[in-house]
Amino acid sequence: MDQPTKTPQTSAHNTQEDAIRRLTAEVERFNNHRFVAVQNSRWRLLGFQFMRGLAFGLGSVIGATLLVSMIGWWLSQFEFLPLIGDWMVILSEEFERAVGGNEQAN
Repeated sequence: MDQPTKTPQTSAHNTQEDAIRRLTAEVERFNNHRFVAVQNSRWRLLGFQFMRGLAFGLGSVIGATLLVSMIGWWLSQFEFLPLIGDWMVILSEEFERAVGGNEQAN
């Protein structure tokens, strides 16, 4: 009933084989990932980047519009300050004149 004894080399070899198996499984899992599939096709990559750019541009425009309108509204509340109040009155008159001029032209 002799049992084979494990030598340090056998143990290290099994550990390396096990590590290689785990690494191979991870590489296969990575290659099957959707991101890699998109990157493998030039046309899919271009389409993905185009859609990403459209979404980024739209988000930037909407975010800037909201931010500027909120800041404008907030600044319009400061009519008690002489400098800002006078400036805001002039600015609102210009806006009304521009909007009024367009309505009369139509």
